[in-house]
Amino acid sequence: MRSWWLAGIVLACGVLVAATRPNLWVAVVEFLVFAALAFVFSPLVFPRSLTAAQAQERSARDGRPIVYWRPGCRYCLRLRRRLGGRAGQVHWVDIWRDPAGAAAVRAITGGDETVPTVVARGEAAVNPEPAWLLQRLSGPTSPIGDRPSI
Repeated sequence: MRSWWLAGIVLACGVLVAATRPNLWVAVVEFLVFAALAFVFSPLVFPRSLTAAQAQERSARDGRPIVYWRPGCRYCLRLRRRLGGRAGQVHWVDIWRDPAGAAAVRAITGGDETVPTVVARGEAAVNPEPAWLLQRLSGPTSPIGDRPSI
């Protein structure tokens, strides 16, 4: 539930704001804006999260990077948005849903739970530039493989 609290608060605020409007159309538009914000702050924007153990096992097998994230983090949203359709090529771990994921982040960062924290090819980066991860997804030594550009 912890990962949904921010989305729930934003949605509740949307209901309260809309309920105070005398004009129905204004109320509907304002509610839709709040609903869109609630969606952005929800875990639904990200691909399905794994546990840290699952992500580490799969990453060892397929070489794909692991991104430790949490809902509502604007830097996580920026990274997710910049990855676009390639977000499915990454293993995502929601540190609010998985205590082992939070512990992995604290081990990497020296005790903080700063996200996004990315582990790619044995290299860890805290809040990396999206280009850093994109480069590791498409680099020549990537086990994922390159797709020829057309």
